Amino acid sequence: MKRILISLLACSTLFLYGCSHVADEEQEAIEEQTFTVADKAYYEQLKGQNVSINVYNWGDYIPDGSDERTLDLNKEFTSLTGIKVNYSTYATNEELYAKLKGGGSTYDIIIPSDYMISRMIKENMLEPIDMEMIPNFKYIMESFRDPEYDPGSKFTVPYTWGTVVLIYDNTALDENEVSWETLWDPKLAGNILMFDNPRDAFAVAEELLGYDLNTEDPEELRKAAELLKEQKKYVQAYVMDEIFDKMGAGEAIIAPYYAGDALILKNEYDHISYVMPDTGTNRFVDAVCIPKGSKNKTAAEIYINFLCEPDVALAISEYIGYSTPNIEAYDMLDDEIKENDILYPDEDYLEKKTVIYRNLSDDANLLMQTLWTDMKSSEEQTPNRFIVPAFMALCVIASLTILIRRYIKKKKDIF
Repeated sequence: MKRILISLLACSTLFLYGCSHVADEEQEAIEEQTFTVADKAYYEQLKGQNVSINVYNWGDYIPDGSDERTLDLNKEFTSLTGIKVNYSTYATNEELYAKLKGGGSTYDIIIPSDYMISRMIKENMLEPIDMEMIPNFKYIMESFRDPEYDPGSKFTVPYTWGTVVLIYDNTALDENEVSWETLWDPKLAGNILMFDNPRDAFAVAEELLGYDLNTEDPEELRKAAELLKEQKKYVQAYVMDEIFDKMGAGEAIIAPYYAGDALILKNEYDHISYVMPDTGTNRFVDAVCIPKGSKNKTAAEIYINFLCEPDVALAISEYIGYSTPNIEAYDMLDDEIKENDILYPDEDYLEKKTVIYRNLSDDANLLMQTLWTDMKSSEEQTPNRFIVPAFMALCVIASLTILIRRYIKKKKDIF
């Protein structure tokens, strides 16, 4: 879902760190990176006790020091607290859920999305968070407290948020040609990418059909599945983070994806643009949780508090390109970022045109997963844009071969 590329919107020096600014942006580097925390003693309570935590997060969803302008935040957390971080990643909420449900692995921190959080709460898969251990929760915006997916904020602390948008190649399409319907355009066969997870893919079909994105009506879910099956013959590939390589290299023309990633792609490649769908879209929140079975709950809560430090939250938002629910971090953002309509849409659009996923009933979840599996495994083949030209070329060659053989035979008959 998530991908680390440095957004050129954030090309000014990161507010998290003290650094030297160089006129040539390509040579810009931070000579001395520092950040501040409100209570250093708080972070030293487990120091020297050889404690470690297992963090399971989206791929590329935290600054890891791979860019010269940023710190490795997990490494800095270890330096600050003495708590070692064992870090691994997943690609979808469904992959995370299956891993935890299957057992065999123990994690202390996970960062699922809203609808998956409510499902995990319902299935008793999360530990309540001791909010006394999260003093930095005071920085979380009021609009992100007491969410529908976690009433009372008992199990979660918001990490980032965003919306689903349409990303397209502006050398092939004009903005006024781009809508949800474009994902079903036969003229773009072989050049369309689609979400490789059922909840987001069904939501696109439901939006196009005019259904509630949280519908549990079996007939509406079946009709959405039929629409996705109809689309399949036009889809080049079902992707998650692979979208970066495919759209960046010009191998596809259009795809639905997450707003922060769309902005990063747009700033990285001149041929990439995005649109906020006029008819509406999904708004999501990813939040930090502690799964059942955590062996180091106190250390996990210290980690959650660290992620809520304004400087740290700022670095996360600027690095991964997603919107922050941390008011102090938001206030420190460059005005150009705060005014960007894809990262921070106006309240009217958010209220009237966006929908946050709810956890569906067990029956609806099972039906959606079954329909998704059936659609993906159906015999309808995804066309490749090179197949038709190649087939035509083979036909021409075959025809020429037949004509040549006939000509040679006639010549032999004459002589």
